[in-house]
Amino acid sequence: MLELERIRVAETMRRLYDRHLTTVSGGNVSQRNADGYVFITASQSDKSCIDMRKVIIFSPDGENLTPKLKPSMETQMHLNIYKCRPDVMAIVHSHPVYASTFAVAGEAVDSAITGEARYMLGNVGLVGYHLMGSPELAEACAKLMATCNAAIMAKHGAITVGKTLFEAFDRMEVLENTAQINYNLRTMGCKSRLSDVEILEINNFGKC
Repeated sequence: MLELERIRVAETMRRLYDRHLTTVSGGNVSQRNADGYVFITASQSDKSCIDMRKVIIFSPDGENLTPKLKPSMETQMHLNIYKCRPDVMAIVHSHPVYASTFAVAGEAVDSAITGEARYMLGNVGLVGYHLMGSPELAEACAKLMATCNAAIMAKHGAITVGKTLFEAFDRMEVLENTAQINYNLRTMGCKSRLSDVEILEINNFGKC
């Protein structure tokens, strides 16, 4: 049942682990298809070797069609984001080291340091701290992600969205790379970033 979507979600989760963008038990990936079904990695699954059998299917009205699988504690966060972002078809939540360092510090990552980071991420949001898996976190995250495609979750991790699984994954990888560059710049005592004119040029890139 809906096998292809489950396979792709599992593949993306394994790829996150292989790229050192999450831990063996951390993070979750979801996808929404054109018919409104949502596919999300199950709780307590080994992210290094997860396969389609550990991907839950939710019907368009929110019913778990795979009741033998335990939903991720962050399922409601994913569902809330889908409700407020009709354009989003995939979500990646993970705990990469540098992005998580900024999360622990309670600081957003500055994307205005390279053209690629600014173009891929836009403004990186910062979600205030709420208990993991809580309704408050789900609500706060969805509210922020209504206007951005990447965010740091205070004392937690990072989240990105996209029109496809690839785009959501790509943004997570770029976010982690950008967080590392931010960290390195601070270590060097350097504050170099794009100018306001350069930022505006990138913001308008491809809109003509």
